[in-house]
Amino acid sequence: MTIGVLLLALASGCQKPLYQETQFIMGTFVEVKSSDVRASAIVFDEFKKLEAIFNLFDRGSELSRLNDTQKAVVSEPLFDIIQQAQGFYRLTDGAFDITVGPASVLWKKAIASKILPGPDAVAQALSLAGSDFIYLDAKTREVALLKSGMRIDLGGIAKGFALDRAVRKLKDAQIDSALINAGGNIYCLGRNHRAPWRVGIQDPFREGKVLDELVLADRAVATAGDYQQYVEINGRRYSHIVDPKTGYPAQSGIVSATIIADNATASDVLSTACVVLGLEKSRKLLSRFPEMKAILVANDGTLYRI
Repeated sequence: MTIGVLLLALASGCQKPLYQETQFIMGTFVEVKSSDVRASAIVFDEFKKLEAIFNLFDRGSELSRLNDTQKAVVSEPLFDIIQQAQGFYRLTDGAFDITVGPASVLWKKAIASKILPGPDAVAQALSLAGSDFIYLDAKTREVALLKSGMRIDLGGIAKGFALDRAVRKLKDAQIDSALINAGGNIYCLGRNHRAPWRVGIQDPFREGKVLDELVLADRAVATAGDYQQYVEINGRRYSHIVDPKTGYPAQSGIVSATIIADNATASDVLSTACVVLGLEKSRKLLSRFPEMKAILVANDGTLYRI
């Protein structure tokens, strides 16, 4: 599940220079800013280790082997991310599902070709979905896919998960200040010298314009939106964010959802889930997490703060 994110990382003014490096990992640009010269190498190393495990497009990756064999004892990171994803599936009542990949592929092709998939193709793709059909054995780390032909796609959670792991590595190295931007999934570790980090949220209706500005320390932020990847056919708009219950693009009335949370995995996943769920269901979901904040933008441009 691809997340449409347009976040602008804005470093606040400071007297000391920041070391800044960028590498292309996990299909996106990963940027690290820190006053500690070691930070970038630590972050990039962790992202590369996880990319080698999670890369769906590498037939030799551990995830690809699991999808091919349908059953395997897996590494700790792969088991952990699948277990967390299954928890989010249940928490969101199925609005986030790492097995909806076949339906997402159909709609990505539709956006590229401007040709809608037929209902039979959508039904076939949807028949392979359902994270409840992933069996997990916590003692042995065995994972089994219980529907023949189903596949796991970690695109909607991997960057947030990698961010959290990278932040943990930075803390282990006694690094307490860094900003990591993984394609718009951002974690602000500590403070930018004495000031918090400043992060701008892209306005979904005005390219290059900042909708809101956040001041953050030890917090993660991610935005999901249907305004970047979509197609209009016969006067109707179809986005790349698929509702796992219908197999069709989400039509919830929410065009953009930003989640500010204590960890990047939650902000990554729940931003997409809120676009699928819509305003009222998102309110209900987020009421369970008073420490989280959300900014939702409706199709008519109305901004809601939760």
